[in-house]
Amino acid sequence: MATNIEQERLTLPVKGMHCASCVSKVEAALAGVRGVVEASVNLATEKATVRIDPGQVTVADLRTAVRAAGYEIPEQIAADAGTPDREREARERENRLLRLKFLLGAALSLPVLLGSFPQLFPWVPAVVRSPWVQLVLTAPVQFWVGWHFHRGFWNDAVHRSASMNSLVSIGTNAAYFFSVAVTLWPHTFMPLGAMTYYDTAAVLMTLIVLGRWLEARARGRTSEAIRRLVALAPATARVIRGSAELDVPVAEVVTGDLIRVRPGDRIPVDGEVVDGASTVDESMLTGESLPVEKRAGARVIGGAVNRAGSFTFRATRVGRDTVLAQIIRLVEEAQGSKAPIQRLADRVSAVFVPIVLVIAALTFGVWWLWGPQPAFLFALTNFVAVLVIACPCAMGLATPTAIMVGTGKGAEHGVLIKSAGALELLHKARTVVLDKTGTLTIGRPVVTDVVPANGMSADDLLALAAAAEQGSEHPLGEAIVARAKERGLGLPAVSDFRAVPGHGIEARVGGQRLLLGNARLLSERGVQLGGPQAAARRLTEEGKTAMYVALDGSAAGVIGVADVLKPEAARTVSQLHAMGIEVVMLTGDHRVTGEAIARQVGIDRVLAEVLPEDKAREIRRLQEEGRLVAMVGDGINDAPALAQADVGIAMGSGTDVAMEAADVTLMRGDLRGLVTALQLSRRTIRIIRENLVWAFGYNVVLIPVAAGVLYPLWGILLSPILAGAAMAFSSVSVVMNSLRLKRFRPALREEVSSVAMDPICKMQVDPAKAAGSSTYKGQTYYFCAVSCKETFDRNPEKYATT
Repeated sequence: MATNIEQERLTLPVKGMHCASCVSKVEAALAGVRGVVEASVNLATEKATVRIDPGQVTVADLRTAVRAAGYEIPEQIAADAGTPDREREARERENRLLRLKFLLGAALSLPVLLGSFPQLFPWVPAVVRSPWVQLVLTAPVQFWVGWHFHRGFWNDAVHRSASMNSLVSIGTNAAYFFSVAVTLWPHTFMPLGAMTYYDTAAVLMTLIVLGRWLEARARGRTSEAIRRLVALAPATARVIRGSAELDVPVAEVVTGDLIRVRPGDRIPVDGEVVDGASTVDESMLTGESLPVEKRAGARVIGGAVNRAGSFTFRATRVGRDTVLAQIIRLVEEAQGSKAPIQRLADRVSAVFVPIVLVIAALTFGVWWLWGPQPAFLFALTNFVAVLVIACPCAMGLATPTAIMVGTGKGAEHGVLIKSAGALELLHKARTVVLDKTGTLTIGRPVVTDVVPANGMSADDLLALAAAAEQGSEHPLGEAIVARAKERGLGLPAVSDFRAVPGHGIEARVGGQRLLLGNARLLSERGVQLGGPQAAARRLTEEGKTAMYVALDGSAAGVIGVADVLKPEAARTVSQLHAMGIEVVMLTGDHRVTGEAIARQVGIDRVLAEVLPEDKAREIRRLQEEGRLVAMVGDGINDAPALAQADVGIAMGSGTDVAMEAADVTLMRGDLRGLVTALQLSRRTIRIIRENLVWAFGYNVVLIPVAAGVLYPLWGILLSPILAGAAMAFSSVSVVMNSLRLKRFRPALREEVSSVAMDPICKMQVDPAKAAGSSTYKGQTYYFCAVSCKETFDRNPEKYATT
């Protein structure tokens, strides 16, 4: 592990790649450099990701190795050369050049095509039918429109290798130069039944360039997610310097700067609110569809949009350290990574072009020796058809284009997938382990029940308990005080406060002796539990902590406190079951408590009373049962288990340590993101499989057809022009199939997208199932509990959002 920490990761642009064979050659060249630990090349992004041992290899060494393979790493890699803006400019230049080549090729090829078939187009002028005119019209198409293919073939020849460039160049040059020979020496070739193939060379090259242009346009659309993320960062920030507010470039903002954000502004960097309040739209970063309220002390994320109100915040993370920059970096790394499913395509592509060249040579020989007359023309036609119909491009694009769209789509929905390998593994997971605290539950105790006795009201009981717990740092005490404040209750004065370790507290309130704690505390003080005992038993069975309250030796009631389930927990578990996944809960709680929570959401299996250091061991046991396990957690103590799991999934609301150890991060801290990740993984792998079936099936079926295997049976031969058209559109079809992922919508997220937020406790509420609602200034608010509605109604101006 220490070695991995010391290794350095480089991402370098590679120019000149056109097919899967190119990828294999560049990877082999990089892997052969001393000091390179691992090399992965992505055809869709045209980048190489290299892990090296620092000090043993330089970029110059890598550049030399790539150049020796016939490709190029640019001499100067500017600091911003790999940014989406620069990449978009480069792609736009490439698209413009390819479009120009296609238009010129089409303009010159059309008259050549018409002039080659006078029996079909008798109205074509005689001059267009002249072979000399066709030679002149075809030459620019062959040598300017198709120049990059010929240059690539020359590089292949120099380096004793082969690629798609070799296939296209050999095939079109064979047709072109044979036609030139027929034009120069007609008396030699015409008696043999020879004819010119200028139309084949010109139209073929034009169609291949058309396919390359359409492919480049489609590939550009696969990286839209990155461009949208980059566009979230504003160019300037309004920084408070002394008594003045200055608009400065975001790059000049430093940690500690105070920044003013006005309504409608994008937040420039990460920070903490120090003054003011507002609601912020973080949907593009976390997938959270509802605006989030921000007050003093709240964390804000760069790139989010300020909806209403103005506030000042202190910058805590700038530049490459912001959440937005990290998201962009993670998505780029994921899009540049290689999925294990791609290995088969890589193995085939390494030998694909040489095999096609052998098949083409055999085809030529068989037709020339045993074909009908004119045998040479049949041999040449089928030779060219075999060369140009073979398409290693589709194999090279089948996986990376789907990975690019899939990981980008995940980022749009708040699901950060760190690698293609994790995306592939996730679709195989049939067991999901959920840590309880902070994953299934909200991660902090809240008051769930207030059950008074002996004529005392619920508010009076809560006020007494909160008065005794004032100043307490115990989570249960803080929950009681917070609930009393939410309800606006006045708290009586307390004296003679004393903590009873392990049992509770005792104090005097208004001259009366108050006890607050467990049943043992009351029993030791001689208090009869009476009526509240039945309520306490029910609360315990529900997995809640029952806290008795006694006043002057008489039981006054019981208060239930619990780390409550997240509102989406039950529906998430139900959806996981519908997807055929077993759900396991991992908790350090007592088994009774764990099973009570599991029953509420329908979890299959509970692993209770598990110490933090034993979580990874429990994951290992599940794996030893033959399960592929995905683990979801949020705390520091979950990090070893996340690393042990086949796929570790961290809640974005958790710790940085957990997110570092995980393969997938749910930015919202919302369990529905787990379903989104699983659905996206399954959809992406399905698209990849479709792409691979098409890429392999296309070549397996059509190469024999181009070789003429159907001719003895039905007299069918494939025209080189049709072969070129099929090759041109095969890679386009793979990219377009991958782009179907852009229509992905999380099914579970859509089902619950109509939820509202309780303005008091901030929990999400289904309006159809809300405990109550209130209308204020024309807007309707929904509440999870009657007490929240009562609190709102007492002071709606305080809680209403605009």
